[in-house]
Amino acid sequence: MSAAGVEMAEDKVDSMIQLTRLNNRPLVVNCDLIKFIENTPDTVLTLITGEKVVVLESCEVVIEKVVEFRRKAPVGVICGTATSQGEFDEKNVPPTAENIED
Repeated sequence: MSAAGVEMAEDKVDSMIQLTRLNNRPLVVNCDLIKFIENTPDTVLTLITGEKVVVLESCEVVIEKVVEFRRKAPVGVICGTATSQGEFDEKNVPPTAENIED
């Protein structure tokens, strides 16, 4: 990765979570793309694209980073989920007091 790529990744740390590959190289992951996390001898992230990423951080640490990221998200921002085809779907927004119909 070029120096410019590293700088760009560091600038986007506030919008993504920073993890570490097994070779100790930093990795920035869009937490909206994480489908599930497995605790095998290593921590394996499976993305909605089917790609698997192995990281040094424990499952608990990855979850803490995702929760921390979510808490920093501005209030009132429409959240949705990406589908397995990589499309954004606002219909899958988790229920809140603002979006539950009586």
